[in-house]
Amino acid sequence: MKKAGLLLAFLVFGVVSTSYGQKINPIEVKKVMKQVADWQIAHYSDLYSGREKPHHPLDWTNGALYVGMVKWAAMADDDSYYYWLKDIGEKHDWKLHYRKYHADDHTVGQMYIELYRKFKDEKMLGPTKEQFNFIMYHPAKTSLEWRTPFHQSRWNWCDALFMSPPVWAKLYRITGEKKYLDFMIREYKATTDFLFDKKEGLYYRDQSFMGKLDHGTKIFWSRGNGWVFAGLTNIMNELNPQSREYKYFLRIYKRMAKKLLEIQTPQGHWAMSLLGQEFYPTPETSGSSFYTYGLAWGINKGILDSDIYGTAVKRGWIAMVNHVTKEGMLGYVQPIGAAPGKAWPDKSEVYGTGAFLSAGSEVYKLYGGK
Repeated sequence: MKKAGLLLAFLVFGVVSTSYGQKINPIEVKKVMKQVADWQIAHYSDLYSGREKPHHPLDWTNGALYVGMVKWAAMADDDSYYYWLKDIGEKHDWKLHYRKYHADDHTVGQMYIELYRKFKDEKMLGPTKEQFNFIMYHPAKTSLEWRTPFHQSRWNWCDALFMSPPVWAKLYRITGEKKYLDFMIREYKATTDFLFDKKEGLYYRDQSFMGKLDHGTKIFWSRGNGWVFAGLTNIMNELNPQSREYKYFLRIYKRMAKKLLEIQTPQGHWAMSLLGQEFYPTPETSGSSFYTYGLAWGINKGILDSDIYGTAVKRGWIAMVNHVTKEGMLGYVQPIGAAPGKAWPDKSEVYGTGAFLSAGSEVYKLYGGK
């Protein structure tokens, strides 16, 4: 019955169908990425997840979109994607979002730094450097415990490890100033020591999930761990592979990769509650896209064995493409939340598009794209 329902969803929403036995063609990867990117730009301010109003352009949701969109811009044979992003930065004077310490409001800084790499305009970096310098010299002293006063001034929820740390790593790489890396490492370690379950190789979303069970299983939210896994790759991209800092992140990355291989569903996605496949059969494309991205990146970097992990990437990518409508909308993106929940074939979100474009950027390379 479940298989019949899934097939019906494919037919109703016009999804692209691909066979697991079929070789992935990099030209087709690029084609579907363009389709998804163009659809998202055309529907940038539209509401496809039941929200009452569009996200602010500097909100974390859009920041995650830009992380993937700038990867697509680097692949596209058309600089209009860069200029679409550049226009957003210019309209907001290259400022981060409004909360000084909150990791979510730092996300857009990843896009600013990538645009600096393209255009070499110092004003693109100025506000981020100024704000991060202030944070370094006035660090938050709040507890990592959930629901304590001002607790999100530090990275005490796992999503934060995607939002802010890569900005610090990029600033370090751009400026050569190790103070940015040192601050980021110190805070990242504190968060990992607090939220990482060493036995399972996964992160709790925050302290409130520790010790709780869902249908007898520990609760590890798929997109939450997807944020972490994708963030790890975006951090390691900025570091010297011989450095001790890189090796610290690599250990976490490999531990998570091993676990992700074990718990991928037969359909190719990852369950919204990672250890509860039986209870969360609905596909979810934002977390699964992030895992596909991170695993493909690891193979491309020679970190993961392609014979072991290649099939997981292939199955993951095909599963994601199968939820792209003929118009280019990525469906089955879980709406904003903090825990396993529901997703629908006709609901999407900008961060899901960002995750999909990130995945495509590495799958394209994996299958021979230049």
